[in-house]
Amino acid sequence: MSHLLWKTLVLSPVVLGVTVLVSAKAMAAAEVASSSEDTKPIAANASIFIQTEQPKVNQQLVAQKTDENKVLEEVNRYSNEGKNQNSLSQVTSVSQFSDVQPTDWAFQALQSLVERYGCIAGYPNSTYRGNRALTRYEFAAGLNACLDRVNELIATATADLVTKQDLATLQRLQEEFSAELATLRGRVDSVEARTAELEANQFSTTTKLVGEAIFVVTDIFGNNSGDANNTVFQDRVRLDLQTSFTGKDILHTRLAAGNALAFTQVGDNGVGIDTAEGTQTFQIGSTTNNSVIIDWLAYYVPIGPAQAYFAGTGGIHSDYVATNNPYFEDFDGGNGALSTFASESPIYRIGGGAGAALTLPFGGGSSFFKPSLTVGYLASNANNPGANQGLLEGNYAALGQLNFSVGDRFSIGATYVHGYHGAGGGNLFDLGGGLGSTNRVVGTGQANTLTTLNGSSSNSYGISAAFRPSDKLSVSGFVSYHDVTGFGAGDDYEAWSYGLGVALPDFGKKGNVLGIFAGAEPYAFNRGGAFAGTGNDIPYHFEGFYKYRLSDNISITPGVIWLTSPGQNSNNDDAIIGTLRTTFTF
Repeated sequence: MSHLLWKTLVLSPVVLGVTVLVSAKAMAAAEVASSSEDTKPIAANASIFIQTEQPKVNQQLVAQKTDENKVLEEVNRYSNEGKNQNSLSQVTSVSQFSDVQPTDWAFQALQSLVERYGCIAGYPNSTYRGNRALTRYEFAAGLNACLDRVNELIATATADLVTKQDLATLQRLQEEFSAELATLRGRVDSVEARTAELEANQFSTTTKLVGEAIFVVTDIFGNNSGDANNTVFQDRVRLDLQTSFTGKDILHTRLAAGNALAFTQVGDNGVGIDTAEGTQTFQIGSTTNNSVIIDWLAYYVPIGPAQAYFAGTGGIHSDYVATNNPYFEDFDGGNGALSTFASESPIYRIGGGAGAALTLPFGGGSSFFKPSLTVGYLASNANNPGANQGLLEGNYAALGQLNFSVGDRFSIGATYVHGYHGAGGGNLFDLGGGLGSTNRVVGTGQANTLTTLNGSSSNSYGISAAFRPSDKLSVSGFVSYHDVTGFGAGDDYEAWSYGLGVALPDFGKKGNVLGIFAGAEPYAFNRGGAFAGTGNDIPYHFEGFYKYRLSDNISITPGVIWLTSPGQNSNNDDAIIGTLRTTFTF
């Protein structure tokens, strides 16, 4: 039965194709048909006719039966003529017919019968004569030749087909697993319905929304600083619209709002300390009153083997270059270290704003050893057309970094940043605050404050490295040196910073992280002027945190930051910041 079904399926398109093809000759046949026969077109564009007088059709069928021997003799004669044609008359491509054009209405049918089934033969002069009259004998002979060809195809193609026993086995398995099949069918229907609903209500076919909301309870302890501050509840929200146009690029349009304020640290003299020590990541980009701003607009796109980065606003160096500080670095988000200092080397905090960068692999590195070069340029006041402002004349920071990665266990980067800081003041580690900005995100006042009378240039050098001996342990650290040259007298100074961190990923539970970090936030010795006699002690920073993952989207991070010699003065009381941070990601 299966062979009969197979033959029927194979034969059906052939018979249909032959019928359509040979009907093209019916137009010529109509010219010699008897005028007494009533014909009616059923498809004007195909020029196919059928007889509407049924008795005449029956009479012809009876006549064929009564003269059966003569009919068979004619069929065999025409069939043998087709089989006995020479090699020139047998074609393998419809293009071999000189009188058949692709614009002919039956071209597709003829092409299928010639090239797919090989059962159409032309005349020795490479013509098909598709418009010539067709007799019933010729039709029968052509159909017979095609059926013979189909039988050959069936005979050669059915050797590996399923047998009747295979079909029986399949039927038995279908009956045995009918319940499972019904359940699966229901699940598929449910998925299709949900997919249709999502497609009908999706925000965009090219854009997805990634959000983060941070709730924080924090306080600072210490004799003077503790009395000057209270326990606070602060927040920050980021909504990042991530758009891809090619599947390989991505455009970030990020909205941000927050109300976080940093603590005011007070020295032993009862006066506020000019420092950014202990600044926490959720305090970065805060609008202080939960007003909404576009705090980051950037575009990543591959250019050949290189990765390009373009920032319209809010760009920072760590957006495009490896900081080599895993588990601590989270781009000032809510799932890494508590402080800006423990998150990344301060060298990446110099400058920011709008600009471009390029990371280019080189040296034909293998998958094990992968060297690359990153260069970037960010201007702090690129949107300002005023004097000594803009993309090229205003404050800027140009970065170059050599990156070396050995497998997935060790990475190191050698970094150089050249910065220009115009007259009017500002800070070295301002994260793109720009000319005259009071924004500072890490380090003491001595290491940050630039002269207000003259411009300055800075040359910073840094090394960062990360080593992961196992999946449960990561060690990372950095050291940076900053040489600031003022364009006026007595404006030069040097600053240092270094830190070392140990992270235990999946500590206690998959997704958790225990982190301990220690080092010295940026400091500068022997500065004169307003900083004369303020202190030459190293301000050490110790931090510990434990990120506990409640679910895929919620984490709680308790942590402590201990600051010694705030403001580079050991006479000032140590400050201890306690924080309980809850992060929602969606």
